[in-house]
Amino acid sequence: MIDPDGFRPNVGIVLMHEDGRVFWARRVRRDGWQFPQGGINTDETPLEAMYRELHEETGLQAAQVEVLGATPGWLRYRLPPHAIRHRERLVCIGQKQVWFLLRFRGEEADFRLDLTDSPEFDDWRWVDFWYPQEHVVPFKRGVYTRALAHLAPLARAVAGDGAVPVPVGGDRPAASRYVRRG
Repeated sequence: MIDPDGFRPNVGIVLMHEDGRVFWARRVRRDGWQFPQGGINTDETPLEAMYRELHEETGLQAAQVEVLGATPGWLRYRLPPHAIRHRERLVCIGQKQVWFLLRFRGEEADFRLDLTDSPEFDDWRWVDFWYPQEHVVPFKRGVYTRALAHLAPLARAVAGDGAVPVPVGGDRPAASRYVRRG
């Protein structure tokens, strides 16, 4: 499904450990790392799509996470020109996403990256909360920054100021400089 403006509806998932670190996964057969994400089917709500994508990409079930919040409305990013498939009937120029912040409630042994015939990821690790915004592919950096900035206060309420430091200038991180509170 692609909207009239050329954006595919999608969900993004920031899965957070109790200590404030987030789940970061490597794409299969690629060198890129990212958060779990995926399209919303026409018969799904964003929340339903999030739970489906979470299970498909990580093996986790709803009982192993707690939804802490979501971004209001859509956050958009454009695909780089080489990734746009102009031969398709409907041309997708990017994604519009609702981002969810989840608290991990399971055990690390619960992760299964190989549940589908076409796994998205082949490796994963826990990273500092702000790490992904500077290490995702460049065309997704803006949406990662906006999503993390919106979700940071919710993450901070769980993990504390030390685990999710406030960037210099507030929750609009632009660089790797953070102010530790407390």
